[in-house]
Formats: sequence, C-alpha cells, structure tokens
Amino acid sequence: AHNTNGERQAGLDLYADDRFLEAAGRAPVAIYASEERPHPVILDPSAPLILAIDPLDGSSNIDVNVSIGTIFSMLPMSGDPDRDPLSCVLQPGSAQLAAGFFIYGPQLALVLTLGEGTHLFTYAPRFGTFVYTRAGLKVPHRSNEFSINASNRRHWDEAVRHYVDDCLRGAEGPQGRDYNMRWIASLVAETYRILVRGGVFLYPGDGRKGYSHGRLRLVYEANPIALLIEQADGLATQTQHPILSMVPTSLHQKTPLVFGSRSEVAQVAQYHLNREPVGDRSPLFGTRGLFRN
Repeated sequence: AHNTNGERQAGLDLYADDRFLEAAGRAPVAIYASEERPHPVILDPSAPLILAIDPLDGSSNIDVNVSIGTIFSMLPMSGDPDRDPLSCVLQPGSAQLAAGFFIYGPQLALVLTLGEGTHLFTYAPRFGTFVYTRAGLKVPHRSNEFSINASNRRHWDEAVRHYVDDCLRGAEGPQGRDYNMRWIASLVAETYRILVRGGVFLYPGDGRKGYSHGRLRLVYEANPIALLIEQADGLATQTQHPILSMVPTSLHQKTPLVFGSRSEVAQVAQYHLNREPVGDRSPLFGTRGLFRN
C-alpha cells in the first residue's frame, strides 16, 4: 500500500495511525489529520483541538533498526468542522498551541513545547511513565555540523551547493572552521541531535521530479519541528522565510525545510540572497573540481 504522497506504507505505519486515531477519539480532539489519510477525520465537532500528525516518521528505517518516531501538532479549533474540516486544519504554524515528537530509539523520549520553551521527557520503565529530564532546551547558536543528503547534490540549486561547498572547504574556506556532515534520514533523529548539540538540517527543494518544493509536509512535519526549534532559540525556514509564517493550502503540502542553529540557518538564507557561480567560489566543486557536474 501507498499513502497520499505515493510513499510505500509499512504495516507499522497503518498500525500507528489506527492507534493514534483511537487515542484521539478519547481526547478533546475535534479533527484528526494524518499523513496516512487523504482527508481529515471529524471526531467531535464541539471539541477545542485539532491534531495533525505523522504517526510514524522514518518508517523506511525500520528494517535497519534506526530510530523512528511520531511527530504531532496541536491547533485550536477554528471554523466549521461539519461544513469544511480541511479549512479548519489549514492554519499557519504560528497558530499552534503545542507540538512535539516521540522518538523510539535506545530510549523512548518525548520532546514537547506548549509555547513556553522546549522540554525533554524520558520514559522510565520503573515508574511506567515519562520523567521530566531536561527543561528549556537551547540550540547552540553556532555549530560545526550540517545534515543533508549529499547524494542529491547534482539536483540542488546553486545557493545550497555554495553553502555545502564552503562547509566542505573547512577552516581554509569562508566559514573559517571545519565541519562534520551527518545524515540519518529520520527527521525525529535529526531534530533530536540538533536540539541536544546544535547543527543545521537541510532538506531543500531540488531538480528531481516531484521534489521542487522539497519532500517534507508543512502541516504535520515542518510546522511542529519549526515550533520546537524556535522555542529552543533556533531558527526554521523554507530556505529564506520562516516556516511558521506560511499558510498551508492543502493537508499534504510539501515545503523545503532548513532548521537548527541560528547563525547557520541565517547563513543559508544569505546564500540564497547572494548568488555567485559555483566555479568562482569553490575549487573542489568547480568546473575542474573532483565533483564537477
């Protein structure tokens, strides 16, 4: 089976979606909007909350035992759910009341914001509940780590190439310091790492068919991650403009996403505003470089 985005659904995707829908039905949730469903589900029109959710992020990593998770966004009920439930869901990320994700890794953890900082909870089997582990997570403003799928370099626009090329030039380049690259292909794992030790994550749009607007979904992936990061003193953009200011036009709308340490995210935006030919900037990736196009 495939979901509305054409991605193959693992059995665990569907199981997680069913379990979260069932749980939402026992909570004050008016509308349940999921990555795994083409349309929002009306639960209780009189309830005050909307739940937008990616029930199982990173499910392609199940077979290789990499951390996966659940991303969720809580919105205030707005509009007439009986008449048009979708329009109720299509609110900017700045309207979110809460956001968070569970990460199913070596530890079961919950990262949560209610709009007053980003906090970490860890599941304690001994007590059978989550324990408040760290209050007020702060993303370091500077970092020497970036996260991107470098195999897609040939499809990136020049601004993204410039930024990554300059990172790879290390201390001898314009950044003036050496970088490490990370890529887990699990959004919750990438976000958790950045919240703990800083860095920048990039999933830009690129030249591949179906990727011009990126691949991550605005409503239930980019918006909750952006709120968590900004509440932790980081930044989140669609390469130039804040993610949280975007008004979605469809439930499964895609967006480019850049988030993490403030100075790095701001620098990515500057690269998009100040374009120069790649060959003039980076001998490594220039026309005579090792990785020429």
